[in-house]
Amino acid sequence: MALETNQASEMTSDMENRAFPSPRPGGSPPHSHDSLTNGLETVAYDNNIVRWFSMATVVWGIVGMLVGLIIAVKLYIPNLLGGIGFLSYGRLRPLHTNAVIFAFVGNALFLGVYYSLQRLCKARMFSDLLSKIHFWGWQLIIVSAAITLPLGITTSKEYAELEWPIDIAIALVWVVFGWNMIGTVLRRKDKHMYVAIWFYLATFLTVAVLHIVNSLELPVTFLKSYSMYAGVQDALVQWWYGHNAVAFFLTTPFLGVMYYFVPKAANRPVFSYRLSIVHFWALIFIYIWAGPHHLLYTALPDWAQSLGSVFSIMLIAPSWGGMINGLMTLRGAWDKVRTDPVLKFFVVGITAYGMATFEGPMMSFKNVNALTHYTDYVIGHVHLAALLWNGGLAFAMLYYILPRIYRTKLFSLKMANWHFWLMTLGALFYVIPMYWAGITESLMFKQFRGDGTLMYPNFLEITMQIIPMYIIRSIGGVLYLSGTLLGALNLYKTAKSGTLLRDEVVQVTNHRLVRETKVKEHWHRVLEGKPVRFSLYALGAILVGGIIEFVPTALIQSNVPTIASVKPYTPLEIEGRDIYIREGCNNCHSQMIRPFRSEVERYGDFSKPGEFVYDHPFLWGSKRTGPDLARIGGKYPGAWHWRHMMDPRSTSPNSIMPAYTWLYDDDLDLSHTEGKIITLRKLGVPYPYDFEFDAVDNAKAQQKEIAADLSATGMKGIDANKEIVALIAYLQRLGTDIKKEPAPTN
Repeated sequence: MALETNQASEMTSDMENRAFPSPRPGGSPPHSHDSLTNGLETVAYDNNIVRWFSMATVVWGIVGMLVGLIIAVKLYIPNLLGGIGFLSYGRLRPLHTNAVIFAFVGNALFLGVYYSLQRLCKARMFSDLLSKIHFWGWQLIIVSAAITLPLGITTSKEYAELEWPIDIAIALVWVVFGWNMIGTVLRRKDKHMYVAIWFYLATFLTVAVLHIVNSLELPVTFLKSYSMYAGVQDALVQWWYGHNAVAFFLTTPFLGVMYYFVPKAANRPVFSYRLSIVHFWALIFIYIWAGPHHLLYTALPDWAQSLGSVFSIMLIAPSWGGMINGLMTLRGAWDKVRTDPVLKFFVVGITAYGMATFEGPMMSFKNVNALTHYTDYVIGHVHLAALLWNGGLAFAMLYYILPRIYRTKLFSLKMANWHFWLMTLGALFYVIPMYWAGITESLMFKQFRGDGTLMYPNFLEITMQIIPMYIIRSIGGVLYLSGTLLGALNLYKTAKSGTLLRDEVVQVTNHRLVRETKVKEHWHRVLEGKPVRFSLYALGAILVGGIIEFVPTALIQSNVPTIASVKPYTPLEIEGRDIYIREGCNNCHSQMIRPFRSEVERYGDFSKPGEFVYDHPFLWGSKRTGPDLARIGGKYPGAWHWRHMMDPRSTSPNSIMPAYTWLYDDDLDLSHTEGKIITLRKLGVPYPYDFEFDAVDNAKAQQKEIAADLSATGMKGIDANKEIVALIAYLQRLGTDIKKEPAPTN
């Protein structure tokens, strides 16, 4: 196939060298015909895999956003879509987060890597077969998530809800991706690795470590497992993973995308090569320490909380260094920004990155965290980054790549500009109401009267004040989704107007074969020529912080104090807890009372590390759409819970909680109770030897006790074998092992 010559072609090799820093300033254009002396070679880039990932990005983006819009509306119309278990809020919420993070953003990540890596390395991907296995394997994982999560098959660990067989599949497909990527890097034609490749390598290595460590679990059945960690240990590991999944799945690869596509689209060199070095190494070293800032004022040891806060605050320096490097690359190209939708998406995305990475460190100050945590402010913060940083860069890539691989012009600049404004306004209509709601929640939650009593003791009084904010947020979601649909149509029309260039044949200079005069190079230039050593240094940088935080708390059991009165759950309570997890109750309810006067007055004594030693997994929650449940046991009679789960508004007028009617129809499955006891004992829960053989009888006896108690209140039609009975058993147990000590007297 002839070399590209039309307006949709990539820049020439000489232009690439001008756009990207090189040890040869200005670059060296291809010389004559002698490949033995100048290394001139023909390469065919694989655009077919790029097309596949672009289509997956658009399709899964629409799906994820639609599910997000549905659950946003459910927060003020709780019975939307009826009383169908797999369409309940608690089951759809993890589907939304997984679809957006791993399906939409994940496919966009791979789109950017597969397009840019080939051109940066001047080599086709290492293996077409590995590319196909990666693509179809990742889509199969997404489909598996779309099936299992609505069915309630979940570990409950945020951003890591998928059960163990899918976790294994993720690890295998991720290795395939890394194998293909590293193989391509090793066969690159340039001696030095461009900055985007640094971020891609760090992403692969760190996500692999995070996923494997956090996903250590012991299976009970094919689709049921318990976390290897318990309570405080599980919380630390989960948020070490959760925060750094944001860092190394949603941030570092998109910084690599920024470093490649912004110079390309603006036809300008990167602002500062030295700044990119500082940005990269400081970011990957500091980021890994910051996870504990998600657990401030919890039962996590103070030293770990403080360490997370310190490093989170330090993060602002490298993060803003990257933002400055991205925006300053556009110097001299601002006129083009006004007319080019690709650059508009990039500018807003990079600006949002700067805003989010300022906000994150600020929320790591304990006094600020005391106001924002467990409120909708965090939801606004997360979506600022997701909607504009990840979404903005994903759409910018799509608008940049598709016209080029289809050898045509973008179908409609006007539609692209409409998409840009709908995206931006939709994000603002989403984020600003959530900030407002979060501040309102926090201030009302902490307000006391002059006599020392809570001004708003009823959680619903606070909830009703923020319903208008939920409505405005859903309007923002409609705008954002409308922009996405418009963009999808524009991209489809663009593809239809052209013809896919499956194998993009170009001539490149293999600089690794060119005879060059040896000159002394900067130490980092030398390192860029050694990808294996570079990767090992990057791995070391992220492991230091991980090990220092992880080992003392997560691996040394004796560092977690125990409380003699805290006993393991009964078999029926285990079953009830698993139903609680299945229904996603932890998405709306926390089980962590922080040592604040307002929380102790409202819920009871603050939570202590020893309370959670038998919790596999932990269920502290990260957002309170409903009240904390850490001390709910015994607060209300069993009959109250029976009525509340059937019709929340019968016990709590104006409640936005959905009804769980299927719990009254479905019989409790006790066929795996014995296996659950065995598994938990292997994890360190001190059940007596051979207790598993009595577990089912024990559960049935407790079922009868609860049913008898319910019947004694005059309730009719009580069936002890239904799932609701097990859930009541669990709820009535919460917090009853801990008795609040009397206040000291002076």
